[in-house]
Parts: sequence; C-alpha cells; structure tokens
Amino acid sequence: MSTLRQIDPAARIAEKVEIGPFTTIYGDVEIGEGSWIGPNVTIMDGARIGRNCRIFPGSVISAIPQDLKFEGEITTTEIGDNTTIRECCTLNRGTKDKWKTSVGANCLLMAYVHIAHDAVVGNNCILANNANIAGHVEIEDWVIIEGVVAVQQFIRIGQHSFVAGGSLVRKNVPPFVKAAREPLSFAGVNTVGLRRRGFENETIAHIEDVYRMIYVHNSNMSRAIHAAELELPNTAEKQTILDFIRVSDKGIIRGPQGL
Repeated sequence: MSTLRQIDPAARIAEKVEIGPFTTIYGDVEIGEGSWIGPNVTIMDGARIGRNCRIFPGSVISAIPQDLKFEGEITTTEIGDNTTIRECCTLNRGTKDKWKTSVGANCLLMAYVHIAHDAVVGNNCILANNANIAGHVEIEDWVIIEGVVAVQQFIRIGQHSFVAGGSLVRKNVPPFVKAAREPLSFAGVNTVGLRRRGFENETIAHIEDVYRMIYVHNSNMSRAIHAAELELPNTAEKQTILDFIRVSDKGIIRGPQGL
C-alpha cells in the first residue's frame, strides 16, 4: 500500500504517523507525532500539522489562497494538536496579510468545511458540515458553528458563542451568545454551552445582565456601553464583551425584534 502514496522526502514527518494510500504530501510540510492521515488526502507546502490530529479522505490542506492578490508569498496553514478534520475539508494557506491560516487545538471540522486564507480559528471549536469561513475571519475559542453557515470576510466571532445552522454572518458575533434568525440576530446567552464548560450560574447571570443592558434597555450602543460600565459589576466577562464591541468596526449582530 505504501507504494500508492506520494510523499516528498523533504517532508518532516514525526514518528508514529499513519498515512493512508493515495495520499500526497509535499516537501514543506510538518506533521506531529501520533497523527493519522487518511487515504486520498492532499497536504501541500506550508502545512504545519500538530500531534494526534486526524485528517479524513478528500481533504486538501494548505492549498494556495483563492485570492487574486496572492503573489506566491511563502505562507502557512497551521493546525493545533488533537484536531480532527473530516472528509473533503479545504484549508487554504495565508497571504501577506497575516502570513498564515490557523486552526487551534482540540477542534472538530466536520465534512466539507472550508477555511479561507488568513482566517484564525481558536481552540476547542466545532464547525459543522458545510460551514464556509471566508478570508480574514477570526473565530475565538469554544465557538460552535452549525451546518451550512457562511461567514463573510473580516468577521469576528467571540468566544463561547453559538451560531445556528444555515446562518449568514455579516456582522460580528459578540462573546457568550446564541445567534440565529435572518438577518442574524441575538437569540440569548449561550447558557447551555457555558454551563457545560463550568461557568457558575452567577457568572452567567452577570453576562445576561450585560446583554440586557446592550440589547433591551438601550437603543444606542454608545449609551449602552457607558451604562454597563457604570451600573453593572466589574467582571472579566463584562470587560470581554465591552472590549469586543468597542473594536467591532463592522458592528455587531442586531438585537431581538430588530433592535
């Protein structure tokens, strides 16, 4: 079976890496110990794959960007330890904007996920089938994106948030929330996910208070941020939310009932 593979001898492949038949691995590639590369996988120049990863058939890792501005610069696609990439995923390498595309550790990318150039996916994220992530998108830690979601370029999705299936993400999604409906809107705090990850009920209640101030009690975002700063307890979660909103030049998703 090994004769059916094409592995460049310059590739840096650690011990105990299993590589299936009909897989092609280019020369400027690193693969960490204990990883499993299934059959019919293509791993191109610039791939940096961590330890104990699993990459399923049909996936293409580190192909050049689908970006007309790309000029052949040397860039990478980086995948953290213990990440699983299911069938037919495509991860393009970076451009001179960030010089890399990255997916963190302990992530699950289900079948047919696309991660475009210069996107950053944090740790412990789940992207379900057919999620399409455009270039320059930033997805923070512990985010879940359901199936058939399209994320527009330069969007940021905050930590511990949840994006419902079939959504079109055109605005930033702040941390700790559920986002759903069309156009994409705030659908509450991601209480189920937060409890699963060990957040105390009191902390979740504080997060709900912040979003109540932002989406219910105020129609003006600047006024809402100012009120939250003055009237709500100073917690790390409050500061995370307000800092995220302050730097969201594209704006954040709308509130319930279009607020």
